[in-house]
Amino acid sequence: MTRKTNTVLPTGILAGIIATLLVLGASAQLSFASVLYAASALPILIAGLGWGNRAAIAGVLTASLLCALLVSPFFALATVFITFIPAAWLSHLANLARPASELGGPDTLMAWYPISDILMHLCGLVTLAVIALGVVIGYGPDLTNQMVDAMTGAMQQQEPSLALNPDGLAQTKSMLVLMLPMVQGGIWVMLLFAAFYVAMRLVSRSGRALRPREDMPSALRMNRFAIFVFLAGILLCFAGGVPAMVGATVCGTFGAGFLMSGFAALHFRSQGKDWRLPGLILSYLSCLLVLPMAAVVVLGLLDTRRTIALTPAKSDTKPTENDTNTDT
Repeated sequence: MTRKTNTVLPTGILAGIIATLLVLGASAQLSFASVLYAASALPILIAGLGWGNRAAIAGVLTASLLCALLVSPFFALATVFITFIPAAWLSHLANLARPASELGGPDTLMAWYPISDILMHLCGLVTLAVIALGVVIGYGPDLTNQMVDAMTGAMQQQEPSLALNPDGLAQTKSMLVLMLPMVQGGIWVMLLFAAFYVAMRLVSRSGRALRPREDMPSALRMNRFAIFVFLAGILLCFAGGVPAMVGATVCGTFGAGFLMSGFAALHFRSQGKDWRLPGLILSYLSCLLVLPMAAVVVLGLLDTRRTIALTPAKSDTKPTENDTNTDT
């Protein structure tokens, strides 16, 4: 125990340094910027899942200080709220557990914080981060109109004979102001959850994980209360102005959560079937189109539950992949 305590702060500091290097790499290599930014959450997640909250906090503080010194305070603040704080919070939630007897289970088991609630927290955190970033940079129709005008100007320079339809251009501008936060928020939720999943696998293999490694096809679902948030986001999209942009962000983030839970349900229901591999490949490829993607989201909406992992209450018992799950 003493040896583990002595390694908490050094591990957190090392995680913060690695996270900073990944963020700087993302700034220098724009081709893989999104992947590298999401990967910068991985060291914080590993530190939090394997060494606890103090290691995650040390990593966040180290990374924020280095980003502020090497780039700028604004860059550090944006990175902390968009990437590092969600990563640290996810690791904190993943390590939460209480006696199963408090939920009506046996006294000999511990109940861990449900994956469905962790995913809902991630959707909420990314929503707040995207909205806050939009307020800071002044996101709105003026900014997106300038982007569309710049793109159309560049296209006309390459092809002077290209005739642009004014009505189509206006429609593109009105759609882009909602599509950008929706797509960015949804992609960021999926990338951060992918980093969380990879971190869980790595920490479980190292033997340091407190939380049992769960079967994601059966455990990855959204909390039923997230449906009301998602529906509220859809309604806000029709309100216009700032509420519509907020609603689009909510639709993107929570829609991504239901999309992942829908794919998890597909994985779960196709287990042991002969058509499993081609069916899953076809499902993933078809989601490049809007209607198949919407169908998977609907599947996630129809299958909402809270799956709780249970492990023996003894502190010296190592979690295994055979731990049971219960639904509430």
